[in-house]
Amino acid sequence: MFSRYCRTVLCTPATAPERFASCHGSGADICLVDLEDAVAPPRKEEARRSAVRFFTAARGLPVRCAVRINPVVEPDGVRDLLALRDFPVPPEVVLVPKVESPRDLEIVAGVLGGPTALFAVIETPLGVQRLPEIAAAGHGLCALIFGSADYAAALGIGPAWDPLVHARSVLVNSARAHDLHAIDSPTFDLADRALLRRESLLAKQLGFSGKIALHPEQLPVITEAFSPTAAELAHATRVVEAALRSGDGVTTVDGGMVGKPFFEAAQRLLAEFGPLTHTGSVTRTP
Repeated sequence: MFSRYCRTVLCTPATAPERFASCHGSGADICLVDLEDAVAPPRKEEARRSAVRFFTAARGLPVRCAVRINPVVEPDGVRDLLALRDFPVPPEVVLVPKVESPRDLEIVAGVLGGPTALFAVIETPLGVQRLPEIAAAGHGLCALIFGSADYAAALGIGPAWDPLVHARSVLVNSARAHDLHAIDSPTFDLADRALLRRESLLAKQLGFSGKIALHPEQLPVITEAFSPTAAELAHATRVVEAALRSGDGVTTVDGGMVGKPFFEAAQRLLAEFGPLTHTGSVTRTP
């Protein structure tokens, strides 16, 4: 499912304020300031103070800003939530790490209140096991994120793609069952562009909406992987036109049989990326 909402989520440490402007201007769909893994324990309080500037500096900019807090079962997670309540510019999205129960999301939503969107990071075996109930939790939950590094460490294996396909598939299925986005974990090798492209395309094929980026240079590859090609948009246009001609009945397009599921998918794609003009051509939205 293609979506402009979260194709790319670019992370920056809260303790690196010199990178904030670069993150805001990167073109990422979501700009994320991190209070968790990217911040050493002695610097957590400094990170909370610095994160305030991440959101105030983005005021008025066409960017969606997010924060990753520490786990809510840890003292730093509680401190993060209390600090967020006093931010002059609240985050639009809060990433909740190591979610293992709907209760984790209930706590965050209860403390923050308001329209904050929650993204649950699933990165433990128990979290994967409880994905169906977590995905159904509500409380403003909008997306599930797969955390491959912690999950692989918990299994005692490396974070290579193939051994983790099952967990990724369960996450995507649980997300789609509840109309949530699914976001893949980062590619940690920043220099291997071919690996990034491969993992991005594999994630897209599994049904992910987007992928975490650790550096702005990863953004073009990820964006391309999670955006439709001109050929896909043109095909979707032909499918929608065929649906109109057939009265939504089963018909053929480009030699293939299509019906209602194909019609609905094509309509969603064009609504998001390329609405039909009066001539039937595709117009890309900005």
